[in-house]
Amino acid sequence: RPLIPAITPVLSSGPPDTLRLVAKRLIDVIGSGLGLLLLAPIIVAIAIAVKLDSGGPIFFVQERVGLNRRRFPAYKFRTMVVDAERLQADLEHLNEAEGPVFKIEQDPRCTRLGRWLRRLSLDEVPQLANVLMGDMSLVGPRPLPVRDVDRIDTRWHRRRFSVKPGITCLWQINSREPKFDDWIRSDMEYIDNWSLTLDLKILAKTIPAVISGQGAH
Repeated sequence: RPLIPAITPVLSSGPPDTLRLVAKRLIDVIGSGLGLLLLAPIIVAIAIAVKLDSGGPIFFVQERVGLNRRRFPAYKFRTMVVDAERLQADLEHLNEAEGPVFKIEQDPRCTRLGRWLRRLSLDEVPQLANVLMGDMSLVGPRPLPVRDVDRIDTRWHRRRFSVKPGITCLWQINSREPKFDDWIRSDMEYIDNWSLTLDLKILAKTIPAVISGQGAH
C-alpha cells in the first residue's frame, strides 16, 4: 500500500510573509517611535499623576499571548490598586463579559485616576513600546491575558494567534462591548481581509472612537 503522508490541520491563516508585512512593520516602527516622542510630555504627566494618586508602581506589566501563542510582557499605566490581580478571583462572579474574558464596567479595583485613564484609553499608551520592540503592532487583535487564553475552548477562536496583536482593532473602533463571540468574529474579519489600507482606516477611526469612550472601562 502506498504511504499517505499525515496531514496536520491548519488552525491559523494569517497573511503570508510578503513585502506588505515588511511595510506594516515599517509603519509600526515609525508610528510607535513618533508616538512615544510626541506623547513624551503626556507620558511623564500621567506617570507623575499615577504616583501621586495611589502610590505603588507607575506601570502595570502583565503577561499576554501574541503571535503563535508566544507570551510577552504587555505594558500599561496602572489603573487599579496594586494587588488587583490577586483580588480578581473574588470578583469572578461579577464578570459582565461573555466567554472567557473578564470585564466589569464599574470595577471596584480601579483607582480614581484609573477610571479616567481607561475612559480615554490613555492607560494603553505604554504599549507603543511593545510595538516598537516587535511584540505588538499598531493594528491587530487585542492581546489576551494568559488567564483568558487558557479558557478558550472553541477551536476557531485560536486563529487570532496567527497575526500579531495590536493596540487597536475593528472591535475597538466599532463597539468594545463585552460579547466575546462578536469580538472574535471581528478579529477573523480583520485577519481574512487584512491590507495596509484596512490598517490605515482603523487607525484613522481610532481617535474618534477613543474620544467617544463607548464601551471603554
